[in-house]
Amino acid sequence: MKVILAGYNLDTETIKELGWGKRGLPLTPETISAAYARISRSPKSVDRLRAEARHEIGKARFSNRRIIFEMSHHSIAEHAVFNFDIIGISRLAVEKLEKFRLCSYTEKSQRYVTLKGDFVIPAEIKNTGLTEPYVKTIKLQNSFYSYLLKKIVVLNYKKFPNLAKYRANHRTLENWAKEDARYVLSLATQTQVGATINARNLELMIRRFASNHFEEVRILGKKLYETIRKIAPSIILFYRANDYDQKTNSELFGYAGRQGYGEAEKQGCRDVNLRLVDHTPYGDEKVLAALLFKVANNSHARCLQIVKKMTIKQKLDLFKQACKYMELYDVAPREFEYASLVYSMAVSAGCFGQLKRHRLASIVTQDYDPRLGYTLPESVREVGEETKFNEIIQKTEDIFEKIEKKLPGVGSYILTNAHRKMVLIGVNLRELYHISRLREDPTAQWDIRKIAQQMSACAARVMPVTTGLLGGKTDYPEIYRRHFGSYPKITEVPPIK
Repeated sequence: MKVILAGYNLDTETIKELGWGKRGLPLTPETISAAYARISRSPKSVDRLRAEARHEIGKARFSNRRIIFEMSHHSIAEHAVFNFDIIGISRLAVEKLEKFRLCSYTEKSQRYVTLKGDFVIPAEIKNTGLTEPYVKTIKLQNSFYSYLLKKIVVLNYKKFPNLAKYRANHRTLENWAKEDARYVLSLATQTQVGATINARNLELMIRRFASNHFEEVRILGKKLYETIRKIAPSIILFYRANDYDQKTNSELFGYAGRQGYGEAEKQGCRDVNLRLVDHTPYGDEKVLAALLFKVANNSHARCLQIVKKMTIKQKLDLFKQACKYMELYDVAPREFEYASLVYSMAVSAGCFGQLKRHRLASIVTQDYDPRLGYTLPESVREVGEETKFNEIIQKTEDIFEKIEKKLPGVGSYILTNAHRKMVLIGVNLRELYHISRLREDPTAQWDIRKIAQQMSACAARVMPVTTGLLGGKTDYPEIYRRHFGSYPKITEVPPIK
């Protein structure tokens, strides 16, 4: 694994002086944090505060530590931003990295890149006698991936002759094959990520990683800290492991076991189907009341009372009035956040790799569990390789069980993108619109498209008014026409000058 500090923000005056050839300048984002921290209490203009921080770096660092540590104003650390190249990390560890919702990530896609078979051998298993069968199994998975990829590419060319006629479509047909063949690949498969993280979230990330169960994740945390500790020592303060992060989940797990709360699950009684397990009662009315509250000189209670007395047609009219100018790239009104939905589902690792990117959702997961079954791409059946796929899954699960007996939790590395885990996801209606627009689209991958369609269908049953414009971006013009009769002209993107 490699972690490279790709960049960080600097005061523009420092950048100018560097351009003029000046040397010995303090190259740190701490000066911006220190200057902005003083805005609320200083009569000086902010550009003057920045100048003082640049010229007195020692005082700036002392001020940052005092404000963060003594006054608990951690928000000033958010003004310092870092960019990281993270190379050679496993897909399993990436899930730990991308749990931090207020950061930005771009990850190497297994849907668009042909993989070469690189994978991580966890440090935990190296002295257990299981390294050889672990490596052998993953090499078997990788070999079958290459074989499947070729067969599915041939299938796609035959299945979609109108697309195959044009060379411009060949990459699309090949990418469809990649996204199905990858289901046999392990979560140990290496990937790379570009990450942009502000210092406040970076500190939390490093601290959480220091307490993580996986050695790979603990190493990642150490490498992140080592890259920035000399550059920004005053704003990364609480980075060591602590009892809260180390012990809470393990002790909660033990408590649930002692109380017998997990016995039904051990018997394989989990419902793996997507279910709407909770939602805001009268969600339509609460969203519409919030829309009225913004524009009417009435209390929220009065607005809710008005909406509850409306006919369905009147509610639809209010909804349409709020959304009539909403084009396919627009976000839903903020008032849609007053209605929430909670779903329980079992999803494949391939699907979760996309679902986890919706970081504003509340996502809680269990570990990957072979007892939940696995997702088999239809194309694998179509090329006659279902039996071989199943055999590899069985061999994978045999090694998984051996690893789990010695190292609980570490066996997940060898499980595949086809294996599943239980997910509890909570979204407000505004976020569901974002998921729907992106993931219900025909261009979206089939596994998550199916999940998104089910989420929208469940939502429409309990909020039939305000879910009226849910759907993928390609279908949005037709969805819009059903409500309004015609689709508005899309604003043209201005040319680059």
